[in-house]
Amino acid sequence: MAKKISEIYTEYKIMPNLQEHMLRVAAVASLICDNFNESLLKDDIITACLLHDMGNIIKFKLDLFPEFNKPEGVEYWQNVQKEYIEKYNKNESVAHTKIAQEIGVSERVIELINAISFLSAPFNFLDTDFGKKIVEYCDERVGLFGVVSIELRLMDLRKRYAHYGGHTPKRDAFENAVRQIEKQIFAKCKIKPSDINDKTVAPIISKLRNFII
Repeated sequence: MAKKISEIYTEYKIMPNLQEHMLRVAAVASLICDNFNESLLKDDIITACLLHDMGNIIKFKLDLFPEFNKPEGVEYWQNVQKEYIEKYNKNESVAHTKIAQEIGVSERVIELINAISFLSAPFNFLDTDFGKKIVEYCDERVGLFGVVSIELRLMDLRKRYAHYGGHTPKRDAFENAVRQIEKQIFAKCKIKPSDINDKTVAPIISKLRNFII
């Protein structure tokens, strides 16, 4: 049975900050789709963005940002985390796919969800599939607290994952791919990257809370 995304988030006990992240990513995607010069299956792209991180609580360090645990508290979210690991997998990427399948989305939506990853970026850059490019790019435009530029987002990712090392070949390939994907997308778009910001996505987010999946 079709449900609003807000109902799905409640059913799956998605943390409020994670809900906001996926809504922002979907709003960025919506803005791009509405200004793209070629035909796109917008609903598939939006659905993938709204569901792409459903299992992310599995990898969260819940004590890192205490404010994200409110109002339920850290113990509540630790129990939810345990439930997710037991039901879906200890690997969040596997969980994303299992949850999407459980919700009943199309194979195309699952393909787009799986296209959003650190390792997929170089392949998405080389691929001719603009759906994959858009979902990857939109995820990289959203930081912890809102929509940011690609360079600010890459800077934040370098800090957050500094323990994996600095300029490794994989990280350099990822960053180069994301920059090139941005150029590819906006070569076919009526707007510029700077036109996508918290102010322009805010009204879209409000509408997306009622998006039916």
